[in-house]
Amino acid sequence: MASMTCQPPPRPGLPPSTWEATRRTVLKAMGTAAAAIGVAPMVTACSDHRTRAVATTVDLTLKINGTEHELTVEPRVTLLDALRERLGLTGTKKGCDRGECGACTVLADDRRIKSCLTLAVMQENTAITTVEGLASGPDLHPVQAAFIRRDAFQCGGCTPGQVVSAVACIEESHTGSADEIREWMSGNLCRCACYANIVAAVQDAAQEMRR
Repeated sequence: MASMTCQPPPRPGLPPSTWEATRRTVLKAMGTAAAAIGVAPMVTACSDHRTRAVATTVDLTLKINGTEHELTVEPRVTLLDALRERLGLTGTKKGCDRGECGACTVLADDRRIKSCLTLAVMQENTAITTVEGLASGPDLHPVQAAFIRRDAFQCGGCTPGQVVSAVACIEESHTGSADEIREWMSGNLCRCACYANIVAAVQDAAQEMRR
């Protein structure tokens, strides 16, 4: 039986040498582009009639909710996937995975970010707070308590991101009016359209936290 090779099938009207040169150029360009954006490419090579894959990983330490976690991940792993799949912190939700819905909102040095849009390696020197880190033991954060009291959720898919974003909204002093709250919470979408209750919950929590 003939052995497998990495040679392409002949193409009518196109010399093999010409096609090979183009193929090498494309592969080289792909590697250059991947390196330029800081993503470790998955390199395939033909050797001894076999295809082999080479992946690069990095070691990093993430400070999540006051605790340091040592991880080994590929550079392309998002903070969201590191939280959910590596650390088991599934409170942060994966909604659209494109930065549009806000379900994955976390705090980075008390500043809200969408964890699906940042790489884990970019947050190594940052203090990350997820929804799991808001409560103090058995005592809920005022925002969490207000969301329950005001029934500010239905399916719950967006709730962790809404709660984390609301904490930042209050800390940023963007609670002067219902309209201001709506504007500064507009990056968090609720498919159940529970917006009126969410605004009421943020107002309640803001009043309590100002006492």
